[in-house]
Amino acid sequence: MKTSLDPAVAQRLKRTSDGLVAAIVQEHGTGDVLMLAWMDDEALYRTLTTGRATYWSRSRSEYWVKGATSGHVQHVKSVSLDCDGDALLVTVEQVGAACHTGTHTCFTDSLEVR
Repeated sequence: MKTSLDPAVAQRLKRTSDGLVAAIVQEHGTGDVLMLAWMDDEALYRTLTTGRATYWSRSRSEYWVKGATSGHVQHVKSVSLDCDGDALLVTVEQVGAACHTGTHTCFTDSLEVR
């Protein structure tokens, strides 16, 4: 797929076999981890150039702008690439619930650590 993503950034990305990079989404201000999503080069390019979080939906096989149908928008404050190039940290101003279940964060089920 041809994309306009900066080649220097694209070269640093270590993608899964299906061309995706994990995007960890964190709320600006609170530091809450809201969700995990997936991006390819085009989704990252769209996110960086529009300021709206755009992901690749593995279940629908299409691009998904967070909040386009729900109104639960993510305004992107920053995007950071981790040291290995295999994950992104997307810091957002969250409007409404981040999770498709209607909760603030997708990480609501705590597991017992022994």
